[in-house]
Amino acid sequence: MTLPMTEHTALARWERHTQGPLLLLAVLFAVAYALPIVTPEAPRKLLTACHVANWAVWAAFAVDYLVRLWLSEDRMRFVRGNPLALLAVVLPLVQPLRLLKLVSMLFLAGQRARMASQVRVTTYVAGSCLGLLVFGALAVLEVERGKPGASIHTLGDAIWWAFTTMTTVGYGDMAPTTGLGRMLAVGLMLSGIALLGVVTANIAAWFIARFDKDDLEERRQTEAIEALTEQVRALRDEVAALKGTSVP
Repeated sequence: MTLPMTEHTALARWERHTQGPLLLLAVLFAVAYALPIVTPEAPRKLLTACHVANWAVWAAFAVDYLVRLWLSEDRMRFVRGNPLALLAVVLPLVQPLRLLKLVSMLFLAGQRARMASQVRVTTYVAGSCLGLLVFGALAVLEVERGKPGASIHTLGDAIWWAFTTMTTVGYGDMAPTTGLGRMLAVGLMLSGIALLGVVTANIAAWFIARFDKDDLEERRQTEAIEALTEQVRALRDEVAALKGTSVP
């Protein structure tokens, strides 16, 4: 007998079937976002296509959010439980800046990636670190290049700055001069500290789990040796009793 599909089952099926395609769209967004920044001299048609692709991918994620909201049994609970996703959907509509679409896509793609049970925390954190490094560099290059007094002019400069900022080293040889660039720096520093903290915690948890496993194995071996010792002692007592009762 086939059970009728509930809203919860429909939501789970939607998330399972759309997760892969949406993450591929996120990769498309990354390429379409990076290309005009890395090669601003590209043909006008290509730049326009990248701009259209950015909005199309954001629209796909927005539709995904609305469908998941519709399929949820408790819609208010879904909204309260996904505040960043709602903000990411609304944010690009407030002011149509490419940077706002970048922030919203990072939120939305990250949320869908976390739903994958096969994605481990360490892999997710490593991908997040790489994503923040690359997109932070692209974002600061977009807002700093060509500005008076700016020290970040090339993609190499931007990646170096993003790496030193995320790791909180901050050599000071390069720094954003615009207000938006400094806001990006603050966000990158806070995100870098949080992600590096998660990496450190995962490494510590792995060592603790390893030590606990070794201790458990050692306790099992000790218990086995004690059990064998008791059996040998019991056998020795039985042999002694048999000798004592045997007729000469």
